[in-house]
Amino acid sequence: MAEGKYGDSSAKDLSDWGRPIARFFAKKIENTPITVIQVTNFHLLLSVLCAWLIIENNIIFACILLVIKGVIDAIDGELARIRNKPSHVGRYWDTVADTIGLILVMIAFGEVLDWDISLSIGIILAILFQYSLFNHFSVRMRLLGSGDTTSRIDERIRPNAHPWEKQRNVDAFHLIYLLFFSWQDRIISVLTGKGSEKLVWELTLSSLLGYGFQSLIILTLSISNNMHYLPNLVLELNILIMLIIIIKSRL
Repeated sequence: MAEGKYGDSSAKDLSDWGRPIARFFAKKIENTPITVIQVTNFHLLLSVLCAWLIIENNIIFACILLVIKGVIDAIDGELARIRNKPSHVGRYWDTVADTIGLILVMIAFGEVLDWDISLSIGIILAILFQYSLFNHFSVRMRLLGSGDTTSRIDERIRPNAHPWEKQRNVDAFHLIYLLFFSWQDRIISVLTGKGSEKLVWELTLSSLLGYGFQSLIILTLSISNNMHYLPNLVLELNILIMLIIIIKSRL
């Protein structure tokens, strides 16, 4: 497995700003009993804490923790790379944990900012599609750049377990992924085109939709007391960026 997420690619991932920090802490715990799954569990607990803080109207502190959570979210992947032990179970559970955290946090924002339930659902779905679009080009870039190959664009084929994980666990989490998450990935795959030869343009622009960059914007909105613009960010600006990326990838 290559050292970096994108191997020898020169692509710029604007949402990946926290990876050097994540790699630093991953190296610190490399030889400890801490597992990749435990790191994922920890950033899920942080999401729960963030949702509670939002409900308690400690929005700025909650948004600071969301940025920190984004860094911790990258530690599990870096730890797997450093130990050279990729995990299908870990990858699927990371997606499930991220989605649970997203739903909890957005429901909390909806409660405090007085969103209609349909608006909260729309924002959650929009963010899931945004993440799928970013992940689509991220995976394709990793494959082009000799980076890690654990993630795939088409998840319909059940993967074989690595020697250090159990096949029944892989099968169970793969089924969960197919039932609840693969539909959005397939829609994005249908909508997007071939893209440029090295996908640099596509990855750079779609990285604006990644969690790392989005969490910084949300923190900025909270500090400037402009959280009421969050629906505009998700449902207007971000969807516009998505449309530009999809159209450009087909030209």
